Amino acid sequence: MIIPIGHENLRGRRWPWVTTAIIVLCSAIFLVTNSPMQGQMLQMGQTELHIMLLSAIYPDAPLTPGASEIVRAYKFAYADSYSQMKDPDRDHFLDSWDRKIHGSDFSASDANTEMNTLCTQLAQQQAGSIAWNYAFHSVHPYAQSYVTANFLHGGWLHLIFNMWFLWIAGTILEDLWGRVIYPIFYLVAGALSWAVHGAVFPHSFMPALGASGAIAGLMGAFLVRFPTTRIRLGWVLWVKIIKFDVPAYVILPIWLLMNLSSGMLARVLGVEAGVAYWAHIGGFAFGALGAFLLRTSGLEQSADQAIEAKVSWSADPLIVRAHNLLAEDNIEGAISCLHQLVQEQPESVDGWDLLFKVQERKKDYAGQKQTLAVLCRLRVMAGELEAAAADYEMYKNLGGDKLPRGVWLEICRYLERVQRWEQAVEEYEKLAHAFPTERAGVSALVSAGRICVTNLFSPARAEKFFRGAEMSPVPHSDLDAAIQAGLKKCAPVAVQDVRYLR
Repeated sequence: MIIPIGHENLRGRRWPWVTTAIIVLCSAIFLVTNSPMQGQMLQMGQTELHIMLLSAIYPDAPLTPGASEIVRAYKFAYADSYSQMKDPDRDHFLDSWDRKIHGSDFSASDANTEMNTLCTQLAQQQAGSIAWNYAFHSVHPYAQSYVTANFLHGGWLHLIFNMWFLWIAGTILEDLWGRVIYPIFYLVAGALSWAVHGAVFPHSFMPALGASGAIAGLMGAFLVRFPTTRIRLGWVLWVKIIKFDVPAYVILPIWLLMNLSSGMLARVLGVEAGVAYWAHIGGFAFGALGAFLLRTSGLEQSADQAIEAKVSWSADPLIVRAHNLLAEDNIEGAISCLHQLVQEQPESVDGWDLLFKVQERKKDYAGQKQTLAVLCRLRVMAGELEAAAADYEMYKNLGGDKLPRGVWLEICRYLERVQRWEQAVEEYEKLAHAFPTERAGVSALVSAGRICVTNLFSPARAEKFFRGAEMSPVPHSDLDAAIQAGLKKCAPVAVQDVRYLR
């Protein structure tokens, strides 16, 4: 099983209170409703089954509108099963009640009386049922269920996985859109996802619930707004978890295609398969389109400016002035103001950070690249290595290929500490090629070799790095022991591989 663990931008300007509130609310609702809801659904399911069995044998027995709706939906979705129920010679009974209505002493009059009792019982159960009133039923959707279904969950794993996906995708979007647009977007995504599910399975009377449709909307928005962000995945193999990073533009379309293929299969077969695939598809499509419209309409920029104004109430006057100029759409004035600030205060992370955002708005790619290089250095100096690594990713996406060796080396070491092995090796190798005549380059080769032989189990690749370090003309006597130890680790593994191939 592969699950998301996090991503490189899992850090915002403020605590994500809306996302936290949704998680707390869903968890509290689950604790209060899960047990009674399961019992209610079991009882109602039995009553619905008896109504269908009785209507199949005695089609003239009177049905209330609610019961008739359920029978009609069942006949449409499960025609073969309903035909078997109608067989008068059926000798396989589902329960003692089914056996009773097939008895020779059970008459049409008894059937009418029994149906009246069942319909009354069903109406009472529906009136008190959490699932019937607040989950989504395609066959008879209540208006409130388009929203309330997003806060109900059917089991612990259902809740835990949904809330974890919400935290990963939601925190960064809440930071981007603020505490007004974000919850509205979330609720609309959830409501539309159920509308799509209902359109695909209009005759379903199965209760559909869970936050996955709304969260799929956030995933679609994440893809549009942060396509190059690397998502950390964990491949669970027994008791071991193998971690690796995949860009959002790779993993999220794969997730969508998996849902689309499963949804198409469910549609062809005419069954829901226990998973609301079409709710996921509808939510994802809305999320992608909605995020694009929010950005192109300017609402996203307005929200971002409002957030900046709130989080920087004690900011430098030049930053305040730059915000005011941005509000007036005076981008050149804001850039001039921020250039003055960073000249006077070259260590101002807030100044450089805002300058990057203004340059991004202007589409000044060369300026963004220079600013990100400075931000990487400042964040490394401040010990904010996760943020430095995120800025470095953006720097590379803009064509940046070289940082000061000390800054670059710290980012490499951070990637190694958080077990992003492949990325760490790639950066160590780049650093070594960028500084071939400096000791930092030799150290980078040794680190890359160590990761390859210890964590990536690639002795041939490791040997290449160790040999490169060994042959370097740069004095490195203090690293010789590590180089020779690494080469020894490579040799036995290589021999073992040859024997295996034979």
